[in-house]
Amino acid sequence: MTYGTEKVGPNRFREVLGRDYEDFQVGHIYEHRPGRTLLQADNTWFTLLTMNTHPVHFDLNYAAEAEFKKPLMNSTLTLAVVTGMSVSDTSHRAIANLGWDKIRLIAPVFDGDTLYAESEVLSKRPSKSRPGQGIVTIRTSGINQHDQPVITFERSFLIAQRASSTGD
Repeated sequence: MTYGTEKVGPNRFREVLGRDYEDFQVGHIYEHRPGRTLLQADNTWFTLLTMNTHPVHFDLNYAAEAEFKKPLMNSTLTLAVVTGMSVSDTSHRAIANLGWDKIRLIAPVFDGDTLYAESEVLSKRPSKSRPGQGIVTIRTSGINQHDQPVITFERSFLIAQRASSTGD
């Protein structure tokens, strides 16, 4: 089931997020909304939390002398946010995230940039070792407010098949 609600009682409904294995179709593209505006506060907290000590992320004077003349958003913050934006639509019902591949940082991200994301289904197959489950691989792109791609990556996750599924 994709986005929607399910009735859980009289006059009571619960939001349903994510997709089952059968809902994924190779070639489908899912646009993830809302966007997320990144702020310098996000960048500073994330950089310090992850112990990344490169001053281009949080030292204004240092950054002013660097190539872009202003602080860069931490690239792993960009990866984390764009991944997170895709979760409710793609892997919200996943059993396990299996990994990232082919991460490409295409353009810098700065304070005040708003990111949007979309994911294309690249492949899916039933799991060989886990009956009733399948592996889905998607390519996710992060795009800024100027419609410029800033990051792309592939991600695979293990997800349950519906009980009535014969697998495909």
